[in-house]
Amino acid sequence: MKLSDYVIDFISRQGVKHIFEMTGSAIVHLIDSTMDADDIQTVSMHHEQAAAFAAEGYGRINGKLGVAMATRGPGALNLLTGIGSCYFDSVPTLFITGQVNTYEYKFDRPVRQIGFQETDIVSIVKPITKFAKLLIDEKKIRYELEKAVFLARHGRPGPVLLDLPMNVQRAEIEPDELESFFGSEEHLQYEDYASAGEIPELEEVLGLLAEAKRPLVLVGGGVRVGNATSELREFVDKSAIPVVSSLLGLDALPSSHPLSVGLIGSYGNRYSNLAVATCDLLLILGSRLDTRQTGTKPATFARGARKVHVDIDPTELNAKVRADVVIHADVKLFLQEMNKQVPQAPKRKYAAWRRTIEDYMLRYPSGVRPMKPGIIDPNQFVQLLSVCCEEKDLIVLDVGQHQMWASQSFQLKQGQRLLNAGGMGAMGFALPAGIGAALCEPDSRVVVIVGDGGFQVNIQELHTIVQNRLPLKIFVMNNHHLGMVRQFQDMALDGRRQSTVEGYGCPDLMKVSEAYGIPARRIMRFEEAKDIISEALELPGPYLVEVNLETDTEVHPKLAVNRPIEDMYPFLDRSELRALMKIKLESKE
Repeated sequence: MKLSDYVIDFISRQGVKHIFEMTGSAIVHLIDSTMDADDIQTVSMHHEQAAAFAAEGYGRINGKLGVAMATRGPGALNLLTGIGSCYFDSVPTLFITGQVNTYEYKFDRPVRQIGFQETDIVSIVKPITKFAKLLIDEKKIRYELEKAVFLARHGRPGPVLLDLPMNVQRAEIEPDELESFFGSEEHLQYEDYASAGEIPELEEVLGLLAEAKRPLVLVGGGVRVGNATSELREFVDKSAIPVVSSLLGLDALPSSHPLSVGLIGSYGNRYSNLAVATCDLLLILGSRLDTRQTGTKPATFARGARKVHVDIDPTELNAKVRADVVIHADVKLFLQEMNKQVPQAPKRKYAAWRRTIEDYMLRYPSGVRPMKPGIIDPNQFVQLLSVCCEEKDLIVLDVGQHQMWASQSFQLKQGQRLLNAGGMGAMGFALPAGIGAALCEPDSRVVVIVGDGGFQVNIQELHTIVQNRLPLKIFVMNNHHLGMVRQFQDMALDGRRQSTVEGYGCPDLMKVSEAYGIPARRIMRFEEAKDIISEALELPGPYLVEVNLETDTEVHPKLAVNRPIEDMYPFLDRSELRALMKIKLESKE
């Protein structure tokens, strides 16, 4: 059997139906091996970065594996941003790169390059992958493929990479004689989280819950990654504890749930941050507590609360915020054990605490209101868009101001998914990630929300959407500049707007969309938004809507540097903030 045929057959057996790639001579054998396969196909993108993001979107939706391929040299290097995104956001993905023939490869020789486009991609990607290997022995293909996919999914998921020289790809192998990774000494050294046994800290956590008057659950991306959303729902319904979310935890519990509070952090909802600041017990599930959540003074984060931190990655425990109880465990197993032992809360339990949070939510909605007649408030627009969307819709966000407006104000329904770019925070994520999501779930509608800046990064993938007849609904929040950085320049650099306003440009997006064969409309006034949204969502096939915003539109509220998370800009009067807090104000406040 030809080795490239074996690789494609192996990928298909992982439940993967689409491989994202941009072709090149070093992967033509692999691509050719897909042509006669009935159960898998390649999706030809127009940039390798887009292929990587599409694989990430695919892997996030199916929860098992996304796959992307690229040729040697520039092709492999163009995957890097997407690989890093999968690494930081814990997405199981397999990246396969082509390489020069082994007899052209420099190995340890002190020359820069021997073969054309030869690049040591393995050494380059090792810091942002769980496993990376140059395969030079064709008899090890089964072992290394099984190891790579196992590691991509095991523990805290992430990306892996195999670099396959061209002569290895075309080699003939005997599949029945190949050594397996499973059952090997190397395989047996990995901890089996599925049989991790009892969690010794459980009794202490139950005791803290029994004492708490104002408990709060913080849901991180690990809940979704760990396939623990149903366990979370059961725990919340049983315990009656309100829930706040990190950026990647937002779709673990729908906004329609009565105990769902909202987004925390630098661009979180003010009411969510106030809830964190005033709680007396914080149960942190699968979150790495980066400074975008805690603010730049992590010692002030939930400083009046006892903290319990649960994470499958031990390096994240007590790394940024000190917790009273740290639990190294699979969050799914933790919640399963908690659900066995936590008592059913009476309906009135924490009633006063919930009324406090509800008061915060009523008094401090996100965005700037009232707006002038006709002017589009982005938070209000996103909220309207969410009302028009249906259950099972897949929502994909890019990076920029629009991401924060949507994360603050898109009201997720039961069954909806929200794909957010997290740790890497790469502009250009949404369009290709939406392609991956659409191919993974062909019966779901994909709604892409993107800024004019991020949209232009991978604008070429509009052709991929048309080529594959994908019904993506694209909403471009166009404030005609790079708004997130401009807002920072206004705060820190006295409004000097180089490269965000000065030097930045955007073409007529209506004409661009129509050039690709995608119908488009422009919303100029809020009063016309509902009809155009409805048209875009209801018509079959792809559709682009440009939402015209004022240039100086900002994200509000926003956390400034060296402030605790409850003290967001625009700042509240000190007496008002003091009256809201259940604990003493921090000295900076």
